[in-house]
Amino acid sequence: MSTPPLVIRPETAADRDALRALHRAAFGGEAEAKLVDALHAEGAVVLSLVAEEGGQIAGHVLYSRLTLDPPCAGALSLAPVSVAPARQKRAIGSRLIADAHRMLAARGEKIVFVLGDPAYYERFGFSAAAAKPFRTPYDGEYMQALTLAPEAPKSGTVRYPAAFARLE
Repeated sequence: MSTPPLVIRPETAADRDALRALHRAAFGGEAEAKLVDALHAEGAVVLSLVAEEGGQIAGHVLYSRLTLDPPCAGALSLAPVSVAPARQKRAIGSRLIADAHRMLAARGEKIVFVLGDPAYYERFGFSAAAAKPFRTPYDGEYMQALTLAPEAPKSGTVRYPAAFARLE
């Protein structure tokens, strides 16, 4: 039996319950599901993509707006990215992130920050060195940045949406 094709598409409101279940399964708790709901409620979501396989949500990635000081438009946070446990290790998360980065660059976004495992995120061009000149609430070896445009800022203070401060 062949695997149904993977379809990457924008999230819709009809996906919300399935996304909550996906995040609970992928992360073993409620924190990421609550974060996604709170980011939507705040109006901070810039791009949210789902990977659908055989009519079921297999993965999700979300980007929210950050603010920088000095002011610069085009700064984003990648969080969360998740894949259904039964569908992990099949490059679904990688495909979501790569497709999202192409879309975001085409829209004129300039820089993306992520807090995560460098061994995973460096394959997409993220680096701790690119994030080091920035001050964030999450500074450290797991804070990474990826520039999407040559005019991306090189330093500054990063402010996350309020939903991140409530993350449990």
